[in-house]
Amino acid sequence: MSHHHHHDQAHSAEEALALLKYMIDHNEHHIEELKELSPAFEETVQDTISKAVDILAQGNDKLREALKEAEK
Repeated sequence: MSHHHHHDQAHSAEEALALLKYMIDHNEHHIEELKELSPAFEETVQDTISKAVDILAQGNDKLREALKEAEK
């Protein structure tokens, strides 16, 4: 399992942009993992996971919008 380290330090605009791109890709990976994991559960759990995946995907879409704005 990987560990996430968050530091209370200011990032340059370039670093922040790179980190945002990384996080979007990282989130996509988690979304795919959840989709693969879902069939191991009963249908009601699968439905809940599916709803959560939809919400995560919507959040990632918003992050992509932010990235496009930041890259202007």
